[in-house]
Amino acid sequence: MSQQNTCGCGKTPLNMVFACSGAADVGAIADQAARKLTREKTAAMCCTAAIAAEVPDIVAKADLATGMVVIDGCDKACAKSILEKSGFDKFAYVQLISLGMEKGKTAVTEENIAKAANASAEALVRDGACGA
Repeated sequence: MSQQNTCGCGKTPLNMVFACSGAADVGAIADQAARKLTREKTAAMCCTAAIAAEVPDIVAKADLATGMVVIDGCDKACAKSILEKSGFDKFAYVQLISLGMEKGKTAVTEENIAKAANASAEALVRDGACGA
């Protein structure tokens, strides 16, 4: 069994993704992009609602993350607000409107999901990793 490395802050490397999972098309894209990042092992999806509900074991798991990315579907920025109100302030952030995806006018397609996932992975590397 191999030993897990730690980053400069001493934490075991673990990237997490939190997504809007709202009722709109862009919420569905954000949710599916987070699931894609999880399948690709870029980041582990975590329940944004559980952070808002202050579920202790989920908050503790998020505290262990060495990198975080938050994906919001629309300009309401609900997922970002939840993380910030819960005391998390170091994370990469992607708002799908910045990728040209407009609420109520964007098809939930594999292409749009991939576009959102790729932008989120890039943001995680650029802005969301421990020590970045």
